[in-house]
Amino acid sequence: MAVSLGVIVLLLMACISGGFYMLDYALRPIAVEKDYRASDLSGSWRYMFDKYPEIEPWVDSLRQVAALKDTFVVASDGARLHAFYVTSPDTIRQTAVIVHGYTDNAVRMLMIGYLYHHNLHYNILLPDLRYAGQSGGTHIQMGWNDRLDVLRWMEIANELFGGDTQMVVHGISMGAATTMMLSGEPQQEYVKCFVEDCGYTSVWDQFSKELDEQFHLPEFPLLYMANVLCRLCYGWDFQEASALEQVKKCSLPMLFIHGDADDYVPTWMAYRLYEVKPEPKELWIVPQAAHAASYHDYRAAYTRRIQEFTAKYMK
Repeated sequence: MAVSLGVIVLLLMACISGGFYMLDYALRPIAVEKDYRASDLSGSWRYMFDKYPEIEPWVDSLRQVAALKDTFVVASDGARLHAFYVTSPDTIRQTAVIVHGYTDNAVRMLMIGYLYHHNLHYNILLPDLRYAGQSGGTHIQMGWNDRLDVLRWMEIANELFGGDTQMVVHGISMGAATTMMLSGEPQQEYVKCFVEDCGYTSVWDQFSKELDEQFHLPEFPLLYMANVLCRLCYGWDFQEASALEQVKKCSLPMLFIHGDADDYVPTWMAYRLYEVKPEPKELWIVPQAAHAASYHDYRAAYTRRIQEFTAKYMK
């Protein structure tokens, strides 16, 4: 009996230890000494100018007239949060709030900022989600509590740009999941539509897929233990963090974009999300596009799709 009890205790300790490791690996990359690009601002600027050379002269022109501005807000828990914003050169009402992905930051979404501001002449606001860029925070929130932060940023954007905006929220990857998760909450009148590009159905689904493909491990017991520990440590869990359940409650228009070669957030997730979302909705499956590569690979078509979609709802 003593031997059996000892084995059980050892197994439980190993499971708890593994759960903490998975939690840190996924939500606190610095804790496991992974390369954490979201905090590397100079590297992010270099990356963006190399990958999207057309945005460098645009950014330079904004800097010359001090048009690329920073704003900060202190959240209710004391975290200091940051966003970039740029006012439209035409002083129009149309505004885009643009949300970055996992281990990215606001700088790494400036190509979408370029689309909306340079090409469509929108006002833009790009927040750094928690644990990224110039924002504080103890961990990556995978979009779930981020949805509450971005809802506040949407209110701030409306105030910054005159108090009478018409707004689209556009996210990529985890930013797309954030966009879908916030879309199920009550919306202000100025919010007109959403664009989600390659977002996942839920944090549970995404972590389960990664656990299987990267580590060849089943959900039980590691994912279950990490889920419990996330609830205990951070107050939320992987199963409640569901874009799928949130889009079911969304009555505003949404454009779903997903590459058909996406093997990180698999394309089947887009079909499932699109299926449960009430009308109005549109779906663009981008041929041969990998994860978060649709804009890079199809700049003109992507810009045209966004312009045509938003024009229907933002007058």
